[in-house]
Amino acid sequence: MSQETAGSQENTALKKRLSLFTIVCISAGSVLGGWLAEAPYWFEITGAGSAFVFPLLAVLLLPVAFAFAEQSAMLPFASSVGVWTANSMGNVISWATQWMFFLVQVVEPPLVAFIFVTVLGYFFTIGPAMQAFLAILIMLIWYVFSNFNIEITGRLAVIFFLGMTAITLVVAAYYFFGGYWKFENIGQNGGFFPHGGQGVVIASSVLVLKYIGLEIPPTLIQEAKFPPKKMVIAMLAGLFVPAVMYFLATMALGGLAPHQLIAQLAMPGPELVEELGMLRIFAILDIIAGLLFAFTTLMGFWVSSARVLYGASQLQHLPPIFQRTNRFGQPWVANIVVLGFGVFFAVFTGSNWVQYMYTLSVVAAGIVYLLVCLSALILRYRRPEWDRPFTLPAGKVIYSIGIIISVFVIVVGASELPGEAILPIIVYVIIGALIPLAMRFYRRSGHADWSPITLTPADADKEP
Repeated sequence: MSQETAGSQENTALKKRLSLFTIVCISAGSVLGGWLAEAPYWFEITGAGSAFVFPLLAVLLLPVAFAFAEQSAMLPFASSVGVWTANSMGNVISWATQWMFFLVQVVEPPLVAFIFVTVLGYFFTIGPAMQAFLAILIMLIWYVFSNFNIEITGRLAVIFFLGMTAITLVVAAYYFFGGYWKFENIGQNGGFFPHGGQGVVIASSVLVLKYIGLEIPPTLIQEAKFPPKKMVIAMLAGLFVPAVMYFLATMALGGLAPHQLIAQLAMPGPELVEELGMLRIFAILDIIAGLLFAFTTLMGFWVSSARVLYGASQLQHLPPIFQRTNRFGQPWVANIVVLGFGVFFAVFTGSNWVQYMYTLSVVAAGIVYLLVCLSALILRYRRPEWDRPFTLPAGKVIYSIGIIISVFVIVVGASELPGEAILPIIVYVIIGALIPLAMRFYRRSGHADWSPITLTPADADKEP
C-alpha cells in the first residue's frame, strides 16, 4: 500500500449501508427506467411483438447475470469487472474492460435527463438547444444530491420502485379493461411483428439496453450489508421483474393504437389517453410513474458510474484521489468526473437521442458482457481452488453460451449505430487510451509504487 493511500485510508473506505432489498430496488428500478419516452422506438423496430422480446432477452441474458453473480461473490470489490478480467486476462484488458464498463454506466444519466426534458415537452415547447441545457441542469441538480449519504439514494430507490410499480400495474389494468383496448391494433397492421424476422433480430439486440442496469449490484458489493453469495438474487431480480413489467406495459399500450401511430408519438401513454378520450387522471399517473422510473435510473447509474471509477483506483489504474470519499462516504472526485462525462454526452446527443443512446450503450454492454463471461470461463480453469460462495452448475457450458450471445449483441448493435455516435465513441476511446499514458507519467513523478495491481479473494478479507 502506498504512503499516499495509507495516509488517507480513513477517507477512502465505502460504508456498508445497503440491504439486499435496497440493492434489488436500485437494480430493478434502474433497469425499468425510461419507457415513458422510449416506447415509440420499441414499436418502430418491431411493433407490439417487443412485449415477447423482453422475456426472451431475460432468459438469454441469464448466462451473463450468472457470470456477474459468481464472480462478484468470489471477488467482492467495487472494481468488479476490472478485478475479474485482471485475474483472467491481465491488467491491460482489465483497464479496457473497466473503461468500457464506465461507458455503459455513464451514458445513462444523460439519457434519463432527456426523458425528463421529454416530459416537460409534453407541457411546453422546448427547442433542441434548450433540451440539452435542461438535461445538463437536471444532472447538475442530481450531482449535488449524489454527494450525500448513500442511504438517501437507497431509501428513495425503495420508495420510487414500489410506487412506480404499483402505479404502472394500475395504469396497465385501465388500458386493458377500460374499454379502449382492441386486439385488432395488434393482430392487424402487420401483426405482432410487422417488420418480420429482421425486426425481431434487431430488437433482440438493441432492446438489451432495457436490461442494462442488471450489472449495477456488483459495483455496490462493498456497501452491501448481506453476504456476497446472495448477490445472485439481485442479479435475477434485475432480469425478471423488468421482464414482467415490460411485457404488461407493452401489451397494454399496443392494444390502444396501431404500431405506426405509437411509433410517431413522443409519450404514447399520456397522448393516447387524451386522443381516445380516456380518463385524464391516468395520463397524469402514467407521467408520474415514468418520472419515478427515470429518476431511479438516474440515481442507480450515477452511483454505479462513480463506483466504477473508485474501483479503477482500487486497481491503481487511476490515481488514489478517485478513492477519496467525503464525510458521507461518497467518492466526491468520481462524482465530478461522472458529471463531466454526462455533460459531454448530452452535448453530442442531438435530436435522435433514443437510438443514439440505445445503440451506443448496447455495443459497449455487449463488449463488457463478452469479457465478463470469458473471464468467468477462464477463472473456472485457472483458479478452480478459489472459494466461490455462489457456484453455477454447468458453468463452463453456460458461460460459453453467454460469450456467443454477447457477440450477437455487439454485431447487431453496431449495425444500428447512427452516424452521429461515431465521433463521441472515437473521442471516448482516445481518452481511454491516453489515461494509461498519463498514469505512466504520474508514476514517474514520484508515485512509482502506484502500479496496476491484481486483487484476489485474500484481499477481500483485508477490506476495511
